[in-house]
Amino acid sequence: MTVTWEELGWERVAGGVGRCRLPVWDCTAGLVAGEGAVLVVDAGSSPAEGARLREQALSLTGRRVTHLALTHPHFDHVFGVAAFTDTEVFGAVGADAVLTRVRDREELRADAVRNGLAEATARESADRLVPPRHLVSGEWTLDLGGGRQVLLANVGPGHTAHDLAVLVPGDPEVVFCGDLVEESGEPQAGPDAVPSHWPAALDRLLDLGGEDALYVPGHGAVVDAAFVRAQRDTLAARFGVSP
Repeated sequence: MTVTWEELGWERVAGGVGRCRLPVWDCTAGLVAGEGAVLVVDAGSSPAEGARLREQALSLTGRRVTHLALTHPHFDHVFGVAAFTDTEVFGAVGADAVLTRVRDREELRADAVRNGLAEATARESADRLVPPRHLVSGEWTLDLGGGRQVLLANVGPGHTAHDLAVLVPGDPEVVFCGDLVEESGEPQAGPDAVPSHWPAALDRLLDLGGEDALYVPGHGAVVDAAFVRAQRDTLAARFGVSP
């Protein structure tokens, strides 16, 4: 029996494109299906959550996940990566180092615990982190088959030093923004943020998607270009960045 997106708690954003809001941290995961390949955007906050995403993607598309794009190296977006061992993993240049260096992995573990992830789960997740094999320095086009191509764009730094956006052309176009855009709360600028460049990263997102695109934030509901532009202006004022 065919399982619908809604039955699994997924929101269909466009044809073959969906997202779900994961529990606890309201973190977004995305799904883009082509005729020959399946892309998941972000991996969740633990290997178990990553495994659920992988299994749900298989149920929804009838095909295994072939590609995984990590929008940025924070625990709630990458700690599920161990569930995608047979998947081609993509990230912005530099994200690989964050997921490899002992001190950075330890900081991810500590941050996860500070935010409420169980110590044992955080330790297992950090120990099993797998860095992206494919590093995006500018733009990278993925061919998912059936005429569906997806653009991965290194649009950072901003929320972190290694922000990757995912543009899915179509009608409407869909842009997965990671935490460069947040709707359910104020954008978070941690110690790894680069505030002076964040507004420019949002300008880049708007250039990619245009006025009629749907923008999928890292946390919260899908928004439009006007929301992204307003958040860009708010961040510019907050960080004292000139237009």
